Amino acid sequence: MHLLIDGFGGDNRKMTDESFIYSFLDDYPNQIDMNKITEPKVTRYMGSKKEDWGISGFVMIAESHISIHTFPEREYVNIDIFSCKDFDDKKAIGKIKEAFSLDKIKVWVIDRGLDQSIPDFSGNLEVGRAREYVVEI
Repeated sequence: MHLLIDGFGGDNRKMTDESFIYSFLDDYPNQIDMNKITEPKVTRYMGSKKEDWGISGFVMIAESHISIHTFPEREYVNIDIFSCKDFDDKKAIGKIKEAFSLDKIKVWVIDRGLDQSIPDFSGNLEVGRAREYVVEI
């Protein structure tokens, strides 16, 4: 399962706080029944445009990884949760909404893995399916 989240209108102070992002990545895996296997890595970055600076972070979990990128000037955050086991996407989204005080969330859930489809070995590109929805808050 691969959960992709675009969050809008959240708490700008949290999006600029490296310590908050670190704590989020440190605590969040346990909140969604995942198993953290590394300490989070968090870094501040500056984009080529003034408004594209932010905080990025990543934590490896036994099931795969969780990543986050904030864009405080745009009041925007994107978060990916990739797991080799199914998880409660509604719970995961709710925890993110609460943590960042988001006004609107756009979500994609992509089912991935060997049990999702049989690969086409003829050289043709096989396109997976995604469920997309907007979370009403």
